[in-house]
Amino acid sequence: MTDFQWPWEYGFPPFFTLQTHKETRHQQLNVWCDLFLKYLKHLNKFTINVNESTFPLYYNECANRRLSSDMILKILEKLQSTGHAQPLDKKGYEWLIYWYTLEEYGNMIYEWIQETGQTNTVCTLYEISSGELTNDKEFHGIDEVILVKVLRLLEDKGKCELIELDGSYGVKFF
Repeated sequence: MTDFQWPWEYGFPPFFTLQTHKETRHQQLNVWCDLFLKYLKHLNKFTINVNESTFPLYYNECANRRLSSDMILKILEKLQSTGHAQPLDKKGYEWLIYWYTLEEYGNMIYEWIQETGQTNTVCTLYEISSGELTNDKEFHGIDEVILVKVLRLLEDKGKCELIELDGSYGVKFF
């Protein structure tokens, strides 16, 4: 795995403090949201905990700067408003992060199904998330929990049927 390229803002101490000027704060949160998505994608990580105090995304050791829990929650709430995050617990400590929105993932997967001629066939979740045919796709390696959410969205649109058997899933695309 290559080293992550942090943006210049990450080394700028005020970046870690929520700015008071409305436009500056808006831009700051946008940059943080983009950074969250890129960094978590780089790590192939789909869940985060607000309380991971040494997590490099929250703590820049070189600059000796740390995001407050409140600021982390503001970033996550903004990600949630754009369809890129969902809290996993009532207190908002554990979060599921979508590098792409569920809609975007759904479009990618359905396009791949059509391109590979797999309509009216049954696929396993493994084939979609980890199969050789998806190595070059943006959804390769997708977390199974997120994949099921994406497939449920596609099912609601009449593009597939999710099949559950003994705790595992298959999916038939139309």
